[in-house]
Amino acid sequence: MRLIFAGTPEFAAVALARLHAAGFEIALALTQPDRPAGRGLKLLPSAVKQFALDHGIPVAQPRSLRLDGKYPDDAQAARQALLAAGAEVMIVAAYGLILPQWVLDTPPRGCLNIHGSLLPRWRGAAPIHRAIEAGDAETGITIMQMDAGLDTGAMLLKEAVAIRPDDSTSTLHDRLADLGGKLIVEALRAGELRPTPQPAEGVTYAHKIEKAEAAIDWALPARQIERRLRAFDPFPGASTVIDGEIVKVWRAELVDQAGPAGTVLAVDDTGPVVACGEQALRLTELQRPGGKRQPARAYLQAKPLAPGDILAGS
Repeated sequence: MRLIFAGTPEFAAVALARLHAAGFEIALALTQPDRPAGRGLKLLPSAVKQFALDHGIPVAQPRSLRLDGKYPDDAQAARQALLAAGAEVMIVAAYGLILPQWVLDTPPRGCLNIHGSLLPRWRGAAPIHRAIEAGDAETGITIMQMDAGLDTGAMLLKEAVAIRPDDSTSTLHDRLADLGGKLIVEALRAGELRPTPQPAEGVTYAHKIEKAEAAIDWALPARQIERRLRAFDPFPGASTVIDGEIVKVWRAELVDQAGPAGTVLAVDDTGPVVACGEQALRLTELQRPGGKRQPARAYLQAKPLAPGDILAGS
């Protein structure tokens, strides 16, 4: 079976690798243009592009797929590439561009999406982050037949994954990426699958993560803050101001204490205990500006804290 694959980050590259290993013919890989990264802001290829180059898969990187949009030449070139590929189906995973109707109509079997949630919960851009932030007990992968809506298409396969109490977006992402690769191979090998319309009840939207969300609001309940620390790991990282520095807080533990929100209640080698709107958190992994993530013990050796100190939102 000839495929077109559309995706950009590591989540998508894992699925592309599984499809390639399973023997499917990848006629074309669509991915986002190279982006500047690192301190030198050097243009770097996406994870999908790198895999495609390493395995001889043709690559297209249109800035848009809208024929009437800002980059019509890019879209027209992509259209010619899709038609020339002669693929039966397109697989989409975290591509990052909206697919116009002409794209959805090009492959005879349409476009299948690997979505990182149990639809209809967490449609949208950041389903893994929002599931952790909301305190969901489970999430999963849905293989969906794409339509013109935002993650509204009929479901072909679903499989749940438990969200562990210590899961971050990073760790949950890796498990879901593996599951997504497994399920898309199963879906293609199964031939005809019965599409199931999504129920109207239970729809939620996973809005894109913004840098502004990083600032910790100590007036929130400790449980909610702790979930945000894990949801925003690795991006954007939750942060607070300690002695004039913006410090990232990566890990914390619930403590059954109380006090004015943002106040340090106690300090020992395991980390400072900070009061929240409800209960408190012991901060166990921190990162100073320009430094590395480190256990609280190491942080406190360089920047001691004392009961009564105040931490502020960043």
